[in-house]
Amino acid sequence: MRYPIPDLPLGDWRETELEVEKSRFLTWTCHAPDTASFETLLAKARTRHPNASHHCSAFVAGPPSDDGEPGGTAGRPMFQVLEGAGMGQVGCVVIRYFGGTKLGTGGLARAYSKAVAQALETLPSRDFTQRTPLRMKLGFAGEAEARSWLNEQDIPVEQADYGADGVVLTVGWPSDRDADLSALDSRLKGQLEHLTD
Repeated sequence: MRYPIPDLPLGDWRETELEVEKSRFLTWTCHAPDTASFETLLAKARTRHPNASHHCSAFVAGPPSDDGEPGGTAGRPMFQVLEGAGMGQVGCVVIRYFGGTKLGTGGLARAYSKAVAQALETLPSRDFTQRTPLRMKLGFAGEAEARSWLNEQDIPVEQADYGADGVVLTVGWPSDRDADLSALDSRLKGQLEHLTD
């Protein structure tokens, strides 16, 4: 399966700002391949903006958070925008500084949704391919040919284990493709063995 993810180094984030009725909404968006990455972003937001009224969050692989805003006015609308964008491994924190004017539940939901949508407009992204480890054994003479074929197929070699009788390559096979090694086996003249754990 292929889908877009934020093209940001782990630990970095993009910040955008939105003002609604004198309330400031700072949106931090990050690449979050796991919950720990996202929790790190949330902790940094709370540390850097300790005086903010709220630190609301959404993460596509975890539950949204309203952080004290009326139920369903922040985390859920933020999550819906992230989910609707079709992006994976993404998280965001919207840091709100209350400007003195109450926005009401509808106004809050619109403001949080807009803050996330605005952040996603300029967020750099790249395609991500889910991969499954696949192991194959071959002779030393076929390694260069195998690596060339794998490179042509956009299949990364994740590990190479050398033994007395050849090499075992562990590759990241795209999970949306059948593990068909017949073309490579043909190129290697039947000298390829697909290993199963």
